[in-house]
Amino acid sequence: MARFILIGLLFLFSLLVVFRAPTNLLWYVSILVTEFCWIFSFLLLVLLFWNTGDTKYHLLTTIIGIAALLVYSLPVVQAMRLARTLPKNFETAFGKIPSRKSSFHPLQMITGIGARQVAFKSLLYDAANKLSLDFYPSVIRGVRPCVVVIHGGSWAGGDSKQLSDLSSELAKAGYHVASINYRLAPQHHFPAPLQDVKTAMDYLCGHASSLSIDTTAFTLLGRSAGGQIALSAAYTMNDSRINGVISFYGPTDMIWGYENPTSPLVLDSRKVMEDYLGGTLQQAPEQYRESSATETVSEHTPPILLFYGENDPLVSPRHGNRLTKKLDEKGIKYFALYLSWATHGFDYTINGPAGQLSTWVVKEFLAVVNKR
Repeated sequence: MARFILIGLLFLFSLLVVFRAPTNLLWYVSILVTEFCWIFSFLLLVLLFWNTGDTKYHLLTTIIGIAALLVYSLPVVQAMRLARTLPKNFETAFGKIPSRKSSFHPLQMITGIGARQVAFKSLLYDAANKLSLDFYPSVIRGVRPCVVVIHGGSWAGGDSKQLSDLSSELAKAGYHVASINYRLAPQHHFPAPLQDVKTAMDYLCGHASSLSIDTTAFTLLGRSAGGQIALSAAYTMNDSRINGVISFYGPTDMIWGYENPTSPLVLDSRKVMEDYLGGTLQQAPEQYRESSATETVSEHTPPILLFYGENDPLVSPRHGNRLTKKLDEKGIKYFALYLSWATHGFDYTINGPAGQLSTWVVKEFLAVVNKR
């Protein structure tokens, strides 16, 4: 009976590979299920070969276990298929043959765990607001481009330490990385975080000599709420220092997002947006418009890289569709990667199927915008 219950539970978890999580707790589980699928597959194999001596439900349990095993294999299979076409699709978007042909290695899901991290140092960039950034120096000596990382957290939480593996990986690839803290809602409203991005960039430029930063080559990278901030900053600052912007599952149309809220069982998205923008859509329509990348995109917008998981229960991938339509109209270069199995926060690990693919694309995008 124990074997039946455990395999049944693993089967139910496997459904999160193909369906969006219906609650906030199951969303967290879905990240583990999709990006650490090898662990769940291993557990299933152990249970399938576990001889308890109980023949009751044995055949049914075995069938359910095999079905679950097949579902858990989907992220790996789909990642392998996507990896075959990804270099060509990227070349079509940017006209550059990728320098790294292989974007997914199944064994890296295991061997990549515990990789050495690049040490960072915390720097106070805004004394008045007590805002700091974590600076990861490039392992390649000399003046290097800088990636400014903007964390997620519904504009009200999170910090510069969030998901630091990618920051370390980019430092190993030859880029300085500055992961910033910014003012949070509800105490601070839009456009305060955008002002913080500019202040951080000004600080980095002011210390460019000691930090060996190329002040003409900044790329903004944001996750979730940070993706919205990165896009808005790149679109509205008109700053020639910004050569590109990367958004992981970031909202692009705040008006549409407010009118099409997330399930309250997952997140009260309207309340989150009201806290950030200072009111409802009816109370602060200009704030919603000005914070929407779909409304502020122009011919001067830098190249864009977008990532969305099609099983994301927090930020609909339709945000990406709405923005790319505007980018096409304006003739802006971009690349959008939609991952069929992935959920919000799929880059929790850069070694999972979605994590490996997205990290590969980020490196290629940075090589393009920095002409390296």
